[in-house]
Amino acid sequence: MVTLKRISLKNIWELMRLKVREDQEAFVASNPESVLEAFAAREDGAVALPFGIYDGQTPVGFVMFGYGELPGEENPPVAKGNYCIWRFMICAEQQGKGYAKAGMQAALEYLQTFPCGPAEYCWLSYEPGNLKAKRLYESFGFAENGQMDGNEVVAVLHL
Repeated sequence: MVTLKRISLKNIWELMRLKVREDQEAFVASNPESVLEAFAAREDGAVALPFGIYDGQTPVGFVMFGYGELPGEENPPVAKGNYCIWRFMICAEQQGKGYAKAGMQAALEYLQTFPCGPAEYCWLSYEPGNLKAKRLYESFGFAENGQMDGNEVVAVLHL
């Protein structure tokens, strides 16, 4: 069963070692970079919630959520008062086994508990050339809304 586990001193290093395939590195930040960004965002008063994606006791991926806007950043309009799937990755060795769908399902179930407060939408962004990610997100009901987050396409899901 695929579950999410908060990052702690017990699991941080096994999660930091997870990597995507080399041809995917341009599409997602590394897990160490993401955790550093989460720490910095929290220091600036923002919400950043990093988790490992696990199959039983085996780490298979990483996901990080945000809530609301990031201070000092250009945020797409949908960010205000809504959840964001800020990072999502399945490690190279575990791809092709159904973990992306199971991990995304677990992520959305978590967000539907509204852990940081009410929201109408969950949004995410992806590189325009990342067609695999686009298909995955669309399969869960995410739809592009015409907004951009830097050079990335924004897609939203009504919670």
